[in-house]
Amino acid sequence: MQGTGLVPARFLTLIAHLVLVIVVFWTRDENVKMCLPEDYTSSDFNDKDIEMIVALSITLGLFAVEFIGFMGGVTMFMPFQALLSTAAHSGAAIALAYFLFDQWPCHWYWYIFGFCSAFPACMEIISIIGILCFRKGY
Repeated sequence: MQGTGLVPARFLTLIAHLVLVIVVFWTRDENVKMCLPEDYTSSDFNDKDIEMIVALSITLGLFAVEFIGFMGGVTMFMPFQALLSTAAHSGAAIALAYFLFDQWPCHWYWYIFGFCSAFPACMEIISIIGILCFRKGY
């Protein structure tokens, strides 16, 4: 496993996805305005803004879970987890770049969230539980 390069690839894709989520957070106002019709009300804006804040906050929380498992060394050298995480986060980085530059609808972020943040984080949690509960003494 040492010579495969999955560990640095996983780290770099996690960081790339994290940076893009932070950029989406900073440019949230512009993204929310692009998701609304031209004649939107302030309550429409506030509803979409809160939706984006919730989605991005949950994403950041799931990043914390993945970084704890990865940096803690629990799942750092697991090939399946590394490949899954690398694929999901590289896909998320590409999708979020399009989300920012092509001004995709706001509800599309939930698809990116589900496939590229929630799924690898759930697998990370399952891996952490599996290692900590069923492989004691190693």
